Amino acid sequence: MNKAFVKEADDDSDDEDGLPGLPPLPAGVRNYLTPQGYQRLRQELMTLLDDERPKIVEVVSWAAKNGDRSENGDYLYGKKRLREIDRRIRFLTKRLDIAEVADPSVHHGSDQIFFGATVTYANAAGQERTVRIMGIDEADSLAGDVSWVSPIARALIKAREGDEVTLVTPGGVEKLDVLEVRYPTPDAAVN
Repeated sequence: MNKAFVKEADDDSDDEDGLPGLPPLPAGVRNYLTPQGYQRLRQELMTLLDDERPKIVEVVSWAAKNGDRSENGDYLYGKKRLREIDRRIRFLTKRLDIAEVADPSVHHGSDQIFFGATVTYANAAGQERTVRIMGIDEADSLAGDVSWVSPIARALIKAREGDEVTLVTPGGVEKLDVLEVRYPTPDAAVN
């Protein structure tokens, strides 16, 4: 079959999460976000709606007036970018609609681990690691953030400073010692 008659995989259908690489919410799980995470996602949505999308629509409209669309790079790229923006807008809208904002600063001063805690723990070899337990849509492993549904977060949640927790990994069972639990101060959560 000639390649010209093969439909490319850039259709407008959404998978559950709207974007490849981002996990769908597990069934029955709430979409917790910190106030800062909610604001970040909302700001991204507003930027897409108010700035990026109108600019791309203008470029596509201009390019469409230039005639042959099959070889018009501005038109082809613009349409593809519009699909990407619209997909991200749908994803953000869905996630923000079901978001439950949980302010971790209400636990300030507590030594028990809940959503939003910054936890320092050590493994059996004495290696220390610090993670922050965040929402699914705001966790960034490169910054030391883990999703509250991740195995490490599930092992740590409800433990206290000084507790030993068990983490089941593909490599076996690990014992972790909780060294420190921190939460943002109430005034820092407002910013």
